Amino acid sequence: MKEIKRIVLTGGPCAGKTTALVRITDYFASRGFKVFTIPEVPTLYSLGGWSYLTPNRELYYEGERAILETQLALEDSFMRMAETCTKPVLIVCDRGTLDISAYISPEMWEDIISKTGNDTNSLRNRYDAVLHMVSAADGAEQYYTTATNAIRYEQMNEEGLRIARELDKKVIKAWTGHPHLRVINNNDDFNAKLNRVLKEIAQVVGMPQPIEEERKYVVEVTGELPECSESNIIQTYLVGDPGTEIRLRRREWAGKSVNILTTKTKVSQTEELVTERQIANSLYESMLQQADPYRRPIKKLRKSFIWKGQYFELDYYQGALEGLIILETKGIRSHEDVKFPPFLRVVKDVTGNKDYYNYTLALKA
Repeated sequence: MKEIKRIVLTGGPCAGKTTALVRITDYFASRGFKVFTIPEVPTLYSLGGWSYLTPNRELYYEGERAILETQLALEDSFMRMAETCTKPVLIVCDRGTLDISAYISPEMWEDIISKTGNDTNSLRNRYDAVLHMVSAADGAEQYYTTATNAIRYEQMNEEGLRIARELDKKVIKAWTGHPHLRVINNNDDFNAKLNRVLKEIAQVVGMPQPIEEERKYVVEVTGELPECSESNIIQTYLVGDPGTEIRLRRREWAGKSVNILTTKTKVSQTEELVTERQIANSLYESMLQQADPYRRPIKKLRKSFIWKGQYFELDYYQGALEGLIILETKGIRSHEDVKFPPFLRVVKDVTGNKDYYNYTLALKA
């Protein structure tokens, strides 16, 4: 069966998507992939004369519906072309279907998707991965500009930056629940941000990746958190072959849930292959029978938020690990400083400390 991967590249205003698309095409085409890129559909309509700011509510509605219908039609057309290719195919969408929901009311969104015969869950699951590039308006304000997009209405002033930050958070919230949602932090070196995008896509298409230690800290919460996404996570480790870690995770948020099966296999001392796939509830329940008898399920409440352009996951452990709170952020290089929020106090840096790996924490006493 031909390998076809469909990926969404999204983010807030002035996140660097246009440059990233060029880098993605060059990088993966040179490694034997046929790369298709689907243009940003809202921009096509804006250039054609439609505007988010129109006072005509009927025109606004029809424009948003047209954007969704066009997005779906373009993706389906490119999938048909992909199926004729002899090479492995990468389809990269400059924004995806759920981005639309971040710009309209929940009521309008439900009305539009019902008229197109879809639902939010099916639209989310059309893609193999979603990469969200954080807007320069959050943590890299010196690079924020409207020069690359003449129709951008989030202008380069305090109000424009505030709007851009809010849109950034709304887009992340829209995609929450996708099994391979990755938030790409801002970096002082923009090339580092682009390289993280390439790394995440390489993982999706099955290219072995260097083993990297995630930045982790035991913390205390000393103040009020900003607006964040909350989800409850239970992960169970399954019996596997030596050198292979198999994790079954159920994530629940806002009355919804998703099950993700993750397998990590070391291919050398410095590289590992990570695969993720979403599975149905019936398979999830069946696979629980393969749980490692020496490890308990890990239960935690996760609060995710952006602070000064860096994406954080704050895990409150439950059950036997009650009281343990671990802060984690990805995409920060070893020589780069973590921008710790003032409402957290770092108790201990546990980066690379195997005692604080979930796989170890799950061990029964």
